[in-house]
Amino acid sequence: SRYYREVLPGEIVKISRYDVQTLDVVPRPEGDPSAFCIFEYVYFARPDSIFEGQMVYSVRRRCGQQLAIEAPVEADLVSTVPESATPAALGYAQKCGLPYVEVLCKNRYVGRTFIQPNMRLRQLGVAKKFGVLSDNFKGKRVVIIDDSIVRGNTISPIIKLLRESGAKEVHIRVASPPIRFPCYMGINIPTKEELIANRPEFHDLANYIGADSVVYLSVEGLVSSVQESIKARQENENSLKTQKSRVGKIGHCIACLTGEYPVELEW
Repeated sequence: SRYYREVLPGEIVKISRYDVQTLDVVPRPEGDPSAFCIFEYVYFARPDSIFEGQMVYSVRRRCGQQLAIEAPVEADLVSTVPESATPAALGYAQKCGLPYVEVLCKNRYVGRTFIQPNMRLRQLGVAKKFGVLSDNFKGKRVVIIDDSIVRGNTISPIIKLLRESGAKEVHIRVASPPIRFPCYMGINIPTKEELIANRPEFHDLANYIGADSVVYLSVEGLVSSVQESIKARQENENSLKTQKSRVGKIGHCIACLTGEYPVELEW
């Protein structure tokens, strides 16, 4: 298989053995920017996916670089919880000038903990999910980059594991902003009450999860990391006077982070 092109927002495509045909494009109200889900870039999509003309891996690496600008820390090495945050961790390490070192290895025979039905099962899942590469970090100050902290249950046992295995300090840096609001567009985000960002524990999150410090990427930092190359490409297209009619406003849905939904909700 090979990459052909993206399906446009609202486009209905017919794929046959002979060709790819556009049957229709559902128009957007005039002047409304698109509202592509920003969490696809953060977590859901495969790193080799291409959205809006850019590879998800590259966006995640930029998020890590931006996080290093916003939240540097005195440490000896940068690592990650395998594997979805690896591009962000590499970006963070590169920007900070710290080595990227693996501290955990994944047991490939355990399913995803994000979708386990209760907290106890999720925490047990985490304990079985990772092995510790203690020779790589014993006596050292470790920065762990995660892509998101949703409930706070998954990261806590990991920090405990690292400390018990000899980590001197464990600092958490999150390559996305806190999720505060439910998604009404079809993404299964937990209820408002379950989200750690809305709980009293969030005010002292480092202590609650057992870390030396916790810092999230800002909303502005995430949006700029996602839109940087889109803007550059649009400016280039404008300067070349090509496809000018297709260059529109850039828009992303950040409702789960800010509570500002791209459409009016009806109940």
